[in-house]
This record gives sequence, C-alpha cells and structure tokens, in this order.
Amino acid sequence: DFLDYMGMKSARLPLGFTFSFPCHQKSLDAGILVNWTKGFKCTDCEGEDVVELLREGIKRKEEFDPDVVAVVNDTVGTMMTCAYEEPTCEVGLIAGTGSNACYMEEMRNIETVEGNEGRMCVNMEWGAFGDNGCPDDIRTQYDCAVDDNSLNEGKQRYEKMCSGMYLGEIVRNILIDLTKRGFLFRGKISGTLKTRGIFETKFLSQIESDRLALLQVRAILQQLGLDSTCDDSIIVKEVCSTVSLRAAQICGAGMAGVVDKIRENRGLDHLDVTVGVDGTLYKL
Repeated sequence: DFLDYMGMKSARLPLGFTFSFPCHQKSLDAGILVNWTKGFKCTDCEGEDVVELLREGIKRKEEFDPDVVAVVNDTVGTMMTCAYEEPTCEVGLIAGTGSNACYMEEMRNIETVEGNEGRMCVNMEWGAFGDNGCPDDIRTQYDCAVDDNSLNEGKQRYEKMCSGMYLGEIVRNILIDLTKRGFLFRGKISGTLKTRGIFETKFLSQIESDRLALLQVRAILQQLGLDSTCDDSIIVKEVCSTVSLRAAQICGAGMAGVVDKIRENRGLDHLDVTVGVDGTLYKL
C-alpha cells in the first residue's frame, strides 16, 4: 500500500542491507553466512549468500525490485551513521540482544586484502571472543549454566556475559542458587523461577534502576509470580545491579582494548576517538 501510495511499486529501489550475523563478505553486495548467533536457527541459510536469499525472497512477493547495493554488519552501520555527524568516529559498538564491535584498521595489518595504504573497517565479531577458553578465569558457574542451556553451547562466550539476550538468564540462575542456600524466597524455588527465559533483561534494567523503590521492585517480582519480602527485593536489586555492572565492565574492557589497538597502530601517546553506540541494552 505504501509503495502504491508513493508511486514506487514499479521502481528499482537502492537498498542497504544491515545483517547482524557473522559473514564472509565476498564483495560489497555479497555475504556468506558463517553461522547463526543470538539463538537464531533458520535452516538452509548457513553457507549461503544472504543478499541472494533476500533478493529471492522479495522476488517471490512480487512487490518491488530492490537493488541491493551493499550488505553491512550492524556495527558498521552504526559507525557510519555516527561518523556522518561526528568525523572522529572510528569505532562502532552494538550493545543489544548480542554484543559486537567494529573499528578502522590500518590496511598494512589486513592480510586478506592487497595494499598497504589507507584504512579499512573490520567487523570484529567479538561476541565469539573466548571460544578458545581464554576468559575462563572470569566465567562463573552461572555463566556456564547459561552456556550449557543455550542453542550454541561453547560459542559466543564473551557475548553471553554482556549482552541483553543472556543477562536475565544469568540473574535467574543466581537467584536459584541463592534460594537453594536459603537467602531468598524463604528457601523455596517456585516453578516460575525454574522457567528458562522468564526473567527478561528488561526486568533487570527496571529493578536495578536507582529511581525504583523497593515496593516497586517487589511489585515486579510479584508480576513474575515470585512471592517476595522487602529483604528479598533488596537482594534481587543488588544481584541485578552487580550483573549489569559486570556486563558494562566486560564490554568496556573490550572497547579499551580496541581503542588502544588503534592508538598503537598510529604510534600515538594519546588518541581522541568517538565510539558510535546502538542497541536495545544500551538504550534501556
């Protein structure tokens, strides 16, 4: 209806395709999906060109004919959008359902492309950092429980410690442990608390907010079917604040590493750089 109203139904429209999953980019308008993340599991897509799949899907609808001019990761789109108004932006960060970043790397350090002059944007897919076990020292039993029950066990371990899709589950596992120890909910684990995914990250954000009084925290817990006391609310609020702070620190540590890499690349003692940020977790 919109295309009809605008008189654009038969027009060939230029389209930029933002695709926030790991891809092997063969050209500006072609990207092979490496694997799904963030709980997605669509069949017959991995190893395929996502741009071509999009073209075929739109063609089946017979609504309009898109000209896909580029496929970019959401981190790259965020960085480009920010850089349009702030030229010092050289890093893009997504803090949402998943976690990822991109940055401007020196061409001399990029082995997959010929040439040493200039810079190129690199999509880091940093959510997969730690899949080789290097951050195991900071992973807790709760992180391990979330990973064990995920669709992609053993993968995206860094992302599982700091992204919106998993923070609520980390909190839920902590609350179960504290209840087992008798510190919460009179030591009784309710059926609600045993339900995976019941504690959404939006509840974590609401509860840990400084503006929320304990009675409001208690109301949220009761909304989730958790019969709590004021003491329970204090503990739950502290758990939510701790998990949220740790996620921010983990994300911040990664960002510090990226910015320091850019500084070292350029042989500078000091670097002024802007980071473009987007994502539901950041906005919450």
